[in-house]
Amino acid sequence: MKILIAQFATAIALAGVSHAAAAADIVGNPAAAPAKIEMCIGCHAIPGYKATFPEVFQVPKIGGQNARYIEAALNAYRKGDRKHPSMKGIAVSLSDQDIADIAAYYAQQK
Repeated sequence: MKILIAQFATAIALAGVSHAAAAADIVGNPAAAPAKIEMCIGCHAIPGYKATFPEVFQVPKIGGQNARYIEAALNAYRKGDRKHPSMKGIAVSLSDQDIADIAAYYAQQK
């Protein structure tokens, strides 16, 4: 029984390592982003833009932002850790590669 538990624990640990390795293998490609950013431009590319849903707030400009920050923010919206209905709706539609590409695209801007 102890051997089975040890094998099970090893399998779970290896699964976690392989998942982390797969996520680490994703590299953002800014050249692939233009077809993926149409939904971002409507708010994040307008200087001084204020959104009115679900409440009035200043929309941040994301051009020039650190890629890891953008990835973390989109993943947090996707998981529901960040609360904004529009951003969650967009983030859940993105793959890990989409998020990496979008982050790489905006990070290279000034």
